[in-house]
Amino acid sequence: MIKIILASNSPRRKELLGGLGVDFEVKVLKGVDESYPESLPATDVAEYIAAEKAAAYTVKDDELLITADTVVIVGRDILGKPADAADACGMLRELSGKTHQVVTGVCLTTCKEQCRFSVTTDVTFKQLSDAEINYYVDKYKPYDKAGAYGIQEWIGYIGVTALSGSYYNVMGFPVQRVYEELTTHFGLDFTE
Repeated sequence: MIKIILASNSPRRKELLGGLGVDFEVKVLKGVDESYPESLPATDVAEYIAAEKAAAYTVKDDELLITADTVVIVGRDILGKPADAADACGMLRELSGKTHQVVTGVCLTTCKEQCRFSVTTDVTFKQLSDAEINYYVDKYKPYDKAGAYGIQEWIGYIGVTALSGSYYNVMGFPVQRVYEELTTHFGLDFTE
């Protein structure tokens, strides 16, 4: 049986992969470079970073490594994780009243092959008030989230007016697509 390794400390990725009933181990290397070429189209950045994360690991014969990265794209800007409260508030003001894209790139790697893909979800926010933005950032401190928000938190409850695509992708892990690739591309069967 193949051993699945999740190379992420994200509580959401752990929860979603665990929701499949998959046994997995978390293994995270520190200091993995998450930079990308400025010339890369914004929609390709998450998949590029996921592949760069995978390249930092040595995968054994009986292992399947899962790496992922999520970016939020508004217009031509990529919003990563905010540096501080002011940065988080600025990101939320930029998203307010607009539709943006959440792109998660995933890389599934064994010692013999690699499967890479991206999933995009369109998310529309209502016009957020400064009071709503400040309350959310003060209470939830979304500094570990691309675009400075978690759709599964208060700001998602009160702010998201439309969603086209995978909800779980917006949480940072397109679990349905991961399941499809694990079962069809790698032949794993989770129903046994």
